[in-house]
Amino acid sequence: MIRAHFTLDSNRRITTFTITGHADAGPYGQDIVCAAVSALAISTVNGLEKLVKVAPQVESDNQNGGLLKASQLGADHDSQLLLNTLLNGLLDIQESYPDNIEVKMLN
Repeated sequence: MIRAHFTLDSNRRITTFTITGHADAGPYGQDIVCAAVSALAISTVNGLEKLVKVAPQVESDNQNGGLLKASQLGADHDSQLLLNTLLNGLLDIQESYPDNIEVKMLN
């Protein structure tokens, strides 16, 4: 199962996100849940870097269970717009594939 955790500050801004695990919704290379989550997460990090000019701190490890952790994401409007788009996209995937992804917001 993929687990996505978003940490929120007191103003409900996303300060970090961590995505771990594998969806196991299909064979390697054909897992649509994994592909969707990966595309959303990587696009968000790329958008922060290239469009908003924020340099998030990113840690990743695809070999040992799957990990993408991003912090120093930016509190400005544009950064939060991208991050909330990621959150909403993952919640939509969770609605369709509840056995493969779990999304939590942490204070």
